[in-house]
Amino acid sequence: MYDVKNNLHQVLSDLPQGVRLVAISKYHPASYIEAAYAEGQRLFGESHEQELRQKHEALPRDIEWHFIGHLQTNKVKYIAPYVSMIEAVDSLRLLREIEKQAARCGRVIRVLLELHIAEEETKYGLTPDALRQLLDGGEWRQMEHVRICGLMMMASNVDDSSQIRREFRQAHQLFDECKQRWFADSDDFCERSWGMSHDYRIAVTEGSTMVRVGTLIFGPRVY
Repeated sequence: MYDVKNNLHQVLSDLPQGVRLVAISKYHPASYIEAAYAEGQRLFGESHEQELRQKHEALPRDIEWHFIGHLQTNKVKYIAPYVSMIEAVDSLRLLREIEKQAARCGRVIRVLLELHIAEEETKYGLTPDALRQLLDGGEWRQMEHVRICGLMMMASNVDDSSQIRREFRQAHQLFDECKQRWFADSDDFCERSWGMSHDYRIAVTEGSTMVRVGTLIFGPRVY
């Protein structure tokens, strides 16, 4: 097994107070999660509904599961009973479905709105203008079973640290704008989820409150 214990502590030692680690456990066996759990890690991220369901059923109940990948609307009903946060909401349609399924379960599900700032082509995420349009529309204010808690994004997968920093900074500015315009009275709107294995150290200097690190802790994907 990859040296999960030491890798986990190395990443945690890099994080300042107030920044939480989402250990990205997708494509890794339950035994790896158990090793991190034994060291006190309780927050894990998965991106496939079926894999997440199997792990949720097999592992301790106090694990806080974040769904981090692109989520199809027809999969929401499977994770709604137990998921702690859905990190990548990229459309009003998905938000509506989460509201519907959370209501069915009698739960309130925390979500993050996904930004698309990176310069490379990606299918998912709201452009800054689409984000403003969604929030201006106001339909989310009527949703009693969804709680918008902040923004998430992925920087471009490049070696240019100045470009990565620039994208994180733009995300932080958008967060501040959203906080001021739409969430000034909401203590829940406080999360800035950016930073992964290759760029989390830059992310924490640019206002991240949650980093999503997998490879550095668990190694290359196992399956």
